[in-house]
Amino acid sequence: MRVLTFPLGPLETNCYLLVNGSEAVAVDPGGDPAAVVAYLAEHNLKLVAILNTHLHFDHIGGNAALARATGAPILLGKEDLFLLEATSGTRFGLPRTEPFAYENLEPGQTAFMGLPCTVIHTPGHSPGSLSFYFPDQKALFSGDVLFYRDTGRSDLPGGSRSVLENETIRGKLYKLPDETVVYPGHGPETTIGVEKVENHWVTA
Repeated sequence: MRVLTFPLGPLETNCYLLVNGSEAVAVDPGGDPAAVVAYLAEHNLKLVAILNTHLHFDHIGGNAALARATGAPILLGKEDLFLLEATSGTRFGLPRTEPFAYENLEPGQTAFMGLPCTVIHTPGHSPGSLSFYFPDQKALFSGDVLFYRDTGRSDLPGGSRSVLENETIRGKLYKLPDETVVYPGHGPETTIGVEKVENHWVTA
């Protein structure tokens, strides 16, 4: 699986394009997805899913446009649906996010592009936050839960610092293999092993 990064939207959210063979999956298209659509067309790739780690405005801004361009379904955690209004970008002087159709994605075992994927419920930053773990690829897409030497904020609607640190990061993510590469919603990638030792807020 190849992983390409497209920083999109006003906060340069990492939109990841996962590619395996002739199929691809997008994670968190936070703004105008024109560059993603162009890459898909140039390489003759079929987008089979759009995954949202959570529904803060800076992670969903390109959902509608990308779904319209590709026909791919948008998959998300239903516990975050209230955030479509609670954290609308209009509060920050940005245009309202274009509405989009979606399907609920439950935590558990599934597959994308023929690759096994564990959908992990990772609340604390938001109540419906999901992280996507591809065990065979040793890759985790953590949204705004875990960053390089940092964690997501917990003071937005539905957030909880204790849940983020103890239930999600220590209780779930730090139990993954140390060599797992973490692809966060913002900033550079890291690994579980590095964060267990060097994270500024939550060590193992």
